[in-house]
Amino acid sequence: MTNIWTPKDTTSHQDHVIAHVVGATVLGYFVFDEALYILLDIGFVWTIFLDSEMTLLPHPVAVNELEIDGPAREQIKADIDLLLSDNSSAEGLRRLETPPLHCQILDVNVFANGELRRLVVASEDGNLAIETSLITAEIRVYEF
Repeated sequence: MTNIWTPKDTTSHQDHVIAHVVGATVLGYFVFDEALYILLDIGFVWTIFLDSEMTLLPHPVAVNELEIDGPAREQIKADIDLLLSDNSSAEGLRRLETPPLHCQILDVNVFANGELRRLVVASEDGNLAIETSLITAEIRVYEF
């Protein structure tokens, strides 16, 4: 299997979402039901699906739309409140993870390799890679 990533054209909707997230900082993220949910410091959740489609919603709306049980929803809400309260250590998170690097978004690029997708989120401190598989439904987030 080759590891050749080719740039993937984005839709006008993806371009619109990306334009809104540029300048925001990634505070935390979680994976649920074949999607990655990224909490931004602007109070919005950027959702990225396996096929690299995406949405951007205010965090209360995004959390309320999750088909998840009440206790899990409350844990997610508590984690979001903790991260939005400027608690940089974010100790005590139960559902969200903090990114592997400080990531104020400068640019977002989408790539494909067969049934794999990679979003590269560029920041001054390095790149955050989000890789998804349309076959296995795996989602990985790592410093790139």
